[in-house]
Amino acid sequence: MAHITINQYLQQVLEAIESKDGLFCAELVSFKHPHVANPRLQLSNPEYKCQQLLEVPFDEIFAAHLRCTYAVANHDFIEGYKFQTVVVQSFLKAFQAHKEENWALPILYAVTLDLRIFANSADQQLVKKGKGKLGDMLEKAAELLMSCFRVCASDTRAGIDDSKKWGMLFLVNQLFKIYFKINKLHLCKPLIRAIDSSNLKDEYTMAQRLTFKYYVGRKAMFDSDFTQAEEYLTFAFEHCHRSCQKNKRMILIYLLPVKMLLGHMPTIQLLKKYDLMQFSEVTKAVSEGNVLLLNDALTKHETFFIRCGIFLILEKLKIITYRNLFKKVYLILKTHQLSLDAFLLALKFMQVEDVDIDEVQCIIANLIYMGHMKGYISHQHQKLVVSKQNPFPPLSSVIN
Repeated sequence: MAHITINQYLQQVLEAIESKDGLFCAELVSFKHPHVANPRLQLSNPEYKCQQLLEVPFDEIFAAHLRCTYAVANHDFIEGYKFQTVVVQSFLKAFQAHKEENWALPILYAVTLDLRIFANSADQQLVKKGKGKLGDMLEKAAELLMSCFRVCASDTRAGIDDSKKWGMLFLVNQLFKIYFKINKLHLCKPLIRAIDSSNLKDEYTMAQRLTFKYYVGRKAMFDSDFTQAEEYLTFAFEHCHRSCQKNKRMILIYLLPVKMLLGHMPTIQLLKKYDLMQFSEVTKAVSEGNVLLLNDALTKHETFFIRCGIFLILEKLKIITYRNLFKKVYLILKTHQLSLDAFLLALKFMQVEDVDIDEVQCIIANLIYMGHMKGYISHQHQKLVVSKQNPFPPLSSVIN
């Protein structure tokens, strides 16, 4: 395959199409396959050769693919993306024409995956040349991926095995990757609804379902739905193969803040295993009610947390840290009627700036509202009166 001629290559394409061998056909149009490194196939004008052997629209698909290999060989990803767009558009014609079949699904996976990758590379090249802003090409690629999704979703035939709906989840995951990158998470909502209402939602491959849960879990986290975020991210983590250490680490980056917000602290062993010691001081600070250490830890690892998009989520841990600090005040004073000045003093000891009694009352009111503390504020006596039974409901647990 590394040294075959254009005629030999196109003959293989023709045989794959005629036998409806979607997997082999997908390899012949995928940039993961070694044929793309063959100089004999990196052609600037392959249209005539393709038209000689292939019918419309397959001649368009493979001519555009070969022109794409030529562009990529010359490190022109802008041109490569342009021709990959033609590949996908031409493929859609063939895909829609085969109304009763879905043998071409592997081709759909290959060409749409490459489209997203080239859009990303084209974006970066355009920005370097000062000809666009980051995300422009990805946004256009998303529109084309949505056209593919609609074709799959609109297959209303009763048969399941030959349904195009099998392609829906793969496309949704590709769209999620784009929407998260260009920060348009609101566009995920109708896609989530489409998959949740699909009769195939539990039948897709585990890899596809895992990816879907991962992104939906992340979206739930940003929407402050931490219970759903924990459920989806935990599913992704537990079903991710043990050999995929990198993927498990990536899931944990989002699962850990969610778990911590729900009061479940990770072990140091877990953090060491997945090289996530950036969370160790944060965990220690929250557990101890050490607001000063939490602020220092967030500042120290700010670049990492911002790059992962979790800095603002981790800042929400302050309310639990306040809860644990105030519990210490309660344990020291050993009374159910606690002066608000005691909490003010504790906060000032933790170098919390611009804090006064009003701020203390606000923090306590939030803790009571969130169920982290049981009691009420006596404004007349400037005291917090806590419940005599379990005033600080337990939070702490461990991720195994």
